[in-house]
Amino acid sequence: MKILLTGATGFLGTRLSEVLADQSDFELTAAVRRPVTLPTARVVQIGGLDATNDWSAAIAGQQVVIHAAARAHVMKDDALDPLAEYRKINVEGTLNLARQAAAAGVGRFVFISSIKVNGEETPKGQPFTADDQPAPEDSYGLSKWEAEQGLLQVASETGMEIVIIRPPLVYGPGVKGNFATLIKLVKKGIPVPLGAVDNLRSLVALDNLVDLIVSCTTHPAAANQIFLVSDGQDLSTTGLLRGVAAAMNLPARLIPVPQGCLIYGAKLLGKEALARRVLSSLQVDISKTESLLGWTPKLTFEEGLARCVEKS
Repeated sequence: MKILLTGATGFLGTRLSEVLADQSDFELTAAVRRPVTLPTARVVQIGGLDATNDWSAAIAGQQVVIHAAARAHVMKDDALDPLAEYRKINVEGTLNLARQAAAAGVGRFVFISSIKVNGEETPKGQPFTADDQPAPEDSYGLSKWEAEQGLLQVASETGMEIVIIRPPLVYGPGVKGNFATLIKLVKKGIPVPLGAVDNLRSLVALDNLVDLIVSCTTHPAAANQIFLVSDGQDLSTTGLLRGVAAAMNLPARLIPVPQGCLIYGAKLLGKEALARRVLSSLQVDISKTESLLGWTPKLTFEEGLARCVEKS
């Protein structure tokens, strides 16, 4: 099977290209914006990811497109109109690629979306499902939802199959952002006031997400479906930090500060958004993914975390 992968040099795309290249059933082409040599794929350089890009050289002869490239979520976005910037790449650029793919005879388009389409948090014990009414709260999540809607319209107009995957926080070797910060804090032995956080959050190991994406390239039941993905083990922030420490054979230096105090302190410091991400719950229900595809996470959280910290 011939597959075109966008975002092949990113955190997810790098690992995905390695896995696809190891399987003899797949012939991989990577679309990249800068000159690069990849041992795992044939490389085609493209002009960009917006609505003006000509994908013909990359799409020719492909059977499946996996679209992992995007304008990523930015914590402190200094764009004058963040939503417009997200839409250029995540909506207009995605739909431009999808329409050209359909016209070229591509049979399936796998889109890596985000759990932010569902929302930012859940009541504890009430996870998001794939069939929930979307409720994105920020520009990034809204752009991903608009892209999803556009893709399903392309599917209805052209017959090209669309598969949408909404991952929560992805962790693995080379992870960045808040997860990398947690690893550094534990490594340095810095006491953290998160020893009494009673939330639940779903995460997904990089290799679990990659495994689901590979399954979605060929599984007949994946056509025109939306899937949520996780490790199937929900953790509190306190439990996550303890897991990171255990994976590195280090003590977890956690101070049990009441959540109410943490929230009050965050408000005083203007860090309410950060406190929300750390203290709130965000759970996902993967029962549809498991039942429809016969898929289960290949790694436990402990196994995924061991791989993550080994190279961090």
